[in-house]
Formats: sequence, structure tokens, C-alpha cells
Amino acid sequence: MPQWPDSRFIDLVGITNPIIQAPMLGAGAEVMIGVAKAGGLGSLACATLSLDAIRAEIAAFRAESDQPFNVNFFCHASPEYDEACVQQWKSLFKPYYEELGADYDAPTPVSSRAPFDEATCALVEELRPPVVSFHFSLPAPELMARVKASGAIIISSATTVEEAQWLEQHGCDAIVAMGYEAGGHRAMFLSNELTSQIGTFALVPQIVDAVSVPVIAAGGIADARGIVAAFALGASAVQIGTAYLFCPQAKISKPHYRALREASASETALTNLFTGRPARGILNRVMRELGPINPQAPAFPLAGGVLLPLKAKSEPAGSADFINLWAGQAFPLSPGRTAELSSYELTCALLDDYAARTIAQSRL
Repeated sequence: MPQWPDSRFIDLVGITNPIIQAPMLGAGAEVMIGVAKAGGLGSLACATLSLDAIRAEIAAFRAESDQPFNVNFFCHASPEYDEACVQQWKSLFKPYYEELGADYDAPTPVSSRAPFDEATCALVEELRPPVVSFHFSLPAPELMARVKASGAIIISSATTVEEAQWLEQHGCDAIVAMGYEAGGHRAMFLSNELTSQIGTFALVPQIVDAVSVPVIAAGGIADARGIVAAFALGASAVQIGTAYLFCPQAKISKPHYRALREASASETALTNLFTGRPARGILNRVMRELGPINPQAPAFPLAGGVLLPLKAKSEPAGSADFINLWAGQAFPLSPGRTAELSSYELTCALLDDYAARTIAQSRL
């Protein structure tokens, strides 16, 4: 295999190949193990997991692999519960409650996305994961110092050059340049302006030029062509997300899996309906009928509670009408869409194709 254009990230983390499996709901220890066996960095999304569930996933990974791994946490501020705002928001969904026979007058469930706090920081100190990554900025300085003292390499995501510079100034060892194409929640934290968000292949070289730490390209990368392009623009690694949801080890719902198989890239949109923060997913009924971005949505993560009873009624019947279908714009390009590949096989296929393309280009 040819020398990687920039080996700083793999040298920093101690992995063989510069592919990071993005932290996503549904991608637990089984997915991470395959990525690690192929020389990449597996990641665990922890924001919706209990402390015991995080312990269990890490234990399962360590039982099968002694390679580095990444644990990811959200760094949002928990909003105060606003009953009037939530009820006004819920009223938009009343016709759906009536249609599905859900109890509209029952208390609205709380949609949980836990921010990084004292308890999760203590867990990091206990378990000492090699890499800790954050979304929506960084934790409070005192918690950040404790994570650093645990020996962890710290990563966070930026959607603008200004965010990347801020992250470097506040102690990040590497930065994910998250383009507009990426699936899941936007990492934006210095601005809420969606209209000025930057695409991956315009963002990566600007961040590379603006910071001194390794840069990881994310968003719109699902095959070897995206990897080649990212490295040509100065990235030190790539983070690939949605492609891993095709792997049999991923634990996603049948409607989500079916949507990934059948939808086209033009059917994704940014939406705040499911949590209150913009996140990219495949369009479904509720996004089309209420509009992907709705100004009445309560603050993250309170918006999602009203959808939980609708999900409980419709998802068991195979409906994707009221569930988030997180996906990046490049998901149809994944080799796993046309062939069932394990997370190990997918990582190897990406690396082999990247190597072949790099060798071929070097001979031109």
C-alpha cells in the first residue's frame, strides 16, 4: 500500500489505516470490532446510552480487540423544559395522534440526549478510552482538563473555519471537518445559520490551512473516490458514517434499513423535527408534510418527545413515517449498498480500492 499523504493522525492514535467509523446510533461494539480489525478506528456514540450501557459496549470491544477506539459525547447545554412551547409544538402533531390512535392527552415523553457531565467524565476516567470525541463544541474547561489528564486524545467537529480555529485554541488534538453533506446532527456551535454551511470539499482545505492539528474529512465520503479526494485536499484521515449502517452488525430498524436501500441521495434533507437541532436524514412523511425545518420546534433535544408515541404506533408495522432516518448525501455510493459486507469487509474494500486508485494515478 502506498504511503498515506499525511500520517499524523494514524501516528497520533496508533492505528494502521486512516479510516474512522463515525459514531452513530446503531453502530456499537460489533461494528467497531470489524473496523479495528481492518486497522481503522471504531467509534461509539454515547449520548443516548446509560453509563452501564457504555461500560458494556466498551467491555465487548475490549474482549475482542486491543486496538484503539473512540467514544463520542454531546456537549450541548440542557434546556429548561418549557411546557407551553412543548404543548404548542405537540398540537402540530395532533392529527397524526388521532390517525394512529395514540393518546394525545397523555404526558409527553422526554426525548433524551445526555450532555457530557460530571458522571460521564468520571466514566472516562474509569475506563480510559484512547480517544474521546465531542459534538457541539467541547465540555467545560474543568471537565476538558480531566479528560486530557486521563490520557485521551481529544477530537471535536467543526462546520466552519472559525469553529476549527476555536477547537484548536481550546485543546483539540485533531479536528473533524464536517461538511454540509454529512448525515446526522450538524456539529455547528458558533452559529445557528444553516444557509452559510460549507460543503466538505470546500471546507477541508480551508481548515487544513487554518489549523496545525490533523484534519479529518467527514461528509459525502462513502467510497474510495471520496477518500482520494479528501487526502488530495490535505486531510489526515476520513470519517465515514452512513456506509457502515449497511453492515449486518449495525442495529438499525427495518424501515431505516429499507430507506437506505431504496432512497436516492436527492431524498435527504436537514431537519429539526426529530430533536430540535438540524440533522440530515432521508425524507419521510412527517418531514414532507410539516417541512424539514420548523421554527416552532423546541430546543434540542425536547422536540423529539412528541414523536415517540407516533413512532411506537407506526414503526412495528414497518412504517418510516415518524422516525429519523439519518443518512449522508453519499450513502448510495457505499459498496455495502449492493453487496452485504461486514464492517471489517467494508473497511478492507475501501482501503483496497483506495490503494488501487492511488497506484493507478501515480502511473499516469
